Amino acid sequence: MTETQSETGTETRFLTSEQIDGLASPADYVAAVRDGYRQVGEGAPAYPRQKFNRTDPDGMFTSYAALLPDTGAMGGYMYSSGFGAGNAWFMTPVFDAESGEPLAVLDGASMNPFKTGAAGAVAVDELARDDATTLAVIGSGSQARGQLHTTATVRDLEDVRVFSPTQANREAFAEEFDEQLSADVHAVDSSTAALDGADIVITATKASEPVFDGDDLEPGTHVTAMGQYQEGSRELDTTTIEQATYVPDLRERAVYDAGAFLAALEDGAITDDHVHAELGEVVAGEAPGRTSGDEITVFDSGGTGIETVAAAYMLYERAREDGIGSTISFAPASEALTGRLP
Repeated sequence: MTETQSETGTETRFLTSEQIDGLASPADYVAAVRDGYRQVGEGAPAYPRQKFNRTDPDGMFTSYAALLPDTGAMGGYMYSSGFGAGNAWFMTPVFDAESGEPLAVLDGASMNPFKTGAAGAVAVDELARDDATTLAVIGSGSQARGQLHTTATVRDLEDVRVFSPTQANREAFAEEFDEQLSADVHAVDSSTAALDGADIVITATKASEPVFDGDDLEPGTHVTAMGQYQEGSRELDTTTIEQATYVPDLRERAVYDAGAFLAALEDGAITDDHVHAELGEVVAGEAPGRTSGDEITVFDSGGTGIETVAAAYMLYERAREDGIGSTISFAPASEALTGRLP
């Protein structure tokens, strides 16, 4: 329930990105997101993002949502990117799943890499080999950072290779994480070098063309791709998709905006039936994950309301316990919808 409520409205907690920073560890995000996917695997509703684009000024407005009954929360993400401000703005509303009342509004920017990374980490835990210790990261931005922070909580990584086109960026990334992790983290000068002997591959880019050759994947490799969430974006080639046990975050999203999957469909290499299962179905035990040591697996992560609601509610609870944040008031519709002008 909301923190305070009366006949005249509710007090809803507002959290800034700065206040959210440090409220939870990467492992906390992974635990919350895992449970969210478990609920969706058992039938809780979640839908792919909706995207609205315009030109002059160029911009995209995006939204998606989920209802997690066991968590007791529902909500999602709304964000704009580009437009006249040339920036991005993330808003996350969270509602009580029983009363329907607004619990919180979060500035979702700082949690974004961690909640998205947590979905990738859950997939790694379900689909990568138990003995996986060598990781290739392609990309060196904030999303790559979130993926590595969270993946390091589900596997005992020993060797991490990072490649991105700009040498300074990949070297700074490697230096940062070499100090933070027990693994040896180092930059390499090509995606081929990163993949050599890798047990896990993470792609976190804005690529429109495949970032590695699927023939370079060794048997038993797991791939998490999180930068191909619109038609025309494509981190993975048809070879990778065709040979893999393919698991998207949401089955419906795979045929809606998963760029590499759609490209493989267009190439005639696969059919819609190539989707093995949704991640939630694997987490819930409704479908198997990895079934052999030689299997190549792919998790296609496009961003959903599942990880968003799960993470946001966890952060809301932490903030409430610690007295962090401010409050804003919402009037119930029964009071506000008067139909009268002043």
